[in-house]
Amino acid sequence: MTALSKETIETVKATIPFLAENATKLTAHFYQRMFRENPEVRAYFNAAHQVSGSQQGALAASVCAFARNIETPENLATAVSLIANKHASLGVQPEHYPIVGKHLLASIDELLNPAPPEILQAWGEAYGFLAEVLIQQEKGIYAEQSWNGFRKFTLFRKEEESAVVSSFYLKPSDGGTVPAYLPGQYITVRIPTADGSTTMRNYSLSCHGCQHGLRISVKQEKAAHADQPDGYVSNYLHEHLALGDEVEVAPPCGDFVFDADAAEKSGAPVLLLSGGIGITPLLSMLHASKGKSFPVSFVHGAIDSKHHAFAGEVSKLAQEHENISAHFRYSAPLDGDSPDSQGLFDREFLGQYLSPETEVYFCGPKPMMAHVLSVLDSIGHPADKVHYEFFGPAEELSKCPMHAI
Repeated sequence: MTALSKETIETVKATIPFLAENATKLTAHFYQRMFRENPEVRAYFNAAHQVSGSQQGALAASVCAFARNIETPENLATAVSLIANKHASLGVQPEHYPIVGKHLLASIDELLNPAPPEILQAWGEAYGFLAEVLIQQEKGIYAEQSWNGFRKFTLFRKEEESAVVSSFYLKPSDGGTVPAYLPGQYITVRIPTADGSTTMRNYSLSCHGCQHGLRISVKQEKAAHADQPDGYVSNYLHEHLALGDEVEVAPPCGDFVFDADAAEKSGAPVLLLSGGIGITPLLSMLHASKGKSFPVSFVHGAIDSKHHAFAGEVSKLAQEHENISAHFRYSAPLDGDSPDSQGLFDREFLGQYLSPETEVYFCGPKPMMAHVLSVLDSIGHPADKVHYEFFGPAEELSKCPMHAI
């Protein structure tokens, strides 16, 4: 792989002020242009996130992060791994990269009206460098998958877990074996749309070692505002997928994973911290911890009992396994609720679960994650013992205000 020239690095760095001021405008223009001229790639993107602007914002932050770290791309290793796994889960192929590159450079040119040739050349080289890094990582992920592409799975069981979350149990339609996966990984579900195309979403596997199939647990996403659409796939699963129906599933992906054997060897305490639907990957990690010798504290935050999924399942695991303890914390309990505590995940509360050796895994809504990351940083918990999954540059979490889970 050819290293970037000094001239390219300096030119990209010189565009940072422009990007800081115009990144979201740039990415919004980019998506509009790409979907208009290459509509075949639209299926790889979340329509609801496009309407809300969150996808444009995430890409804008990623572009800025890449420019700021152009001299030290190794700083982006974690983000690159996350993106590569996301791409592999959706089936992104090398031939898709020139499409993205063409519209990114054209968008830069059109916004600068026109862009100086040296800027287009530098960003073309920088994008090519990043694309090659991602292509190589994705090639390795594809080589390790149980199968490539999509495979039909049949729904054989469906359970309501809370007012807004249901679990879907899937088994291979061809009668084949259930694929192995690591605790914390997710699968991709692909379903048809009304216009004859398809759309895809990632859902964490919410159990590990479950017999006969895969379990995903899905929150039914209703529009937050009247001008935004409901979550298409989550509502399809909740309202239309019936027992015996088939869906297309891509192999497990993701690098937010828990190694129970390594944890057993180290013996260090583990804190699994979740908020809302963020419980799903951590529940898989909890199942993988059953019967081990290391202590596991499972702490879950919910608004109230109506929105609390898996209360019975987690309590049962804690009762049956000496190494597991559970704590439920509600931010706005209903009359008659009896959580273990009330409030947010503040410094005093989290501090009681932490020692310098504690391995912390957490997942939840973006504001909750931002808050937890800030608290852990203020406590001085070792960064190498903090594990989380957030699709976007980590610095975006520092900009997000906290609210009830």
